[in-house]
Amino acid sequence: MSQNTTEVITGGVVLAAAVAFLFYAGQVAGLGGGGDSYTLRGSFRTADGIGVGTDVRLAGVKIGTVTSLTLNPTTYFADATISVPDAVQVPADSSLLISSEGLLGGNFVEIQPGGALENLGPGEEIEDTQGSVSLISLLLAFVSGRGDSDDASSDTAAP
Repeated sequence: MSQNTTEVITGGVVLAAAVAFLFYAGQVAGLGGGGDSYTLRGSFRTADGIGVGTDVRLAGVKIGTVTSLTLNPTTYFADATISVPDAVQVPADSSLLISSEGLLGGNFVEIQPGGALENLGPGEEIEDTQGSVSLISLLLAFVSGRGDSDDASSDTAAP
């Protein structure tokens, strides 16, 4: 009988650990009912590195997620919809940009608040946006720009 009791207790501990893990995973993924939120929109020329579920941060703190990312067939821009908690009021002149966590890190959407007294309402669009910057295109621009300046200086130095 003591063997059955041990098996039942062990099974209960394993089941409790599984439930705790699922609860933790739901909280990390943002699936928990963390309160009410509203949506804001923004259009990016390039949205490399972000997708549905990408973090939205304000002052480095995660406050929401990207809920939708679609291609606008008229402008050929990436239209993003983000979810922001009701407790966070975003000023009307704020900026929305795609930032990188570092050279090897992932991208996230950052809200840079403005100084306007009016706040954006649900479903409104943040007009000032900056898309993602490709590290490879920056390196290519640096290399090609540096080569042009060397060529230009050698042309002007020689009579």
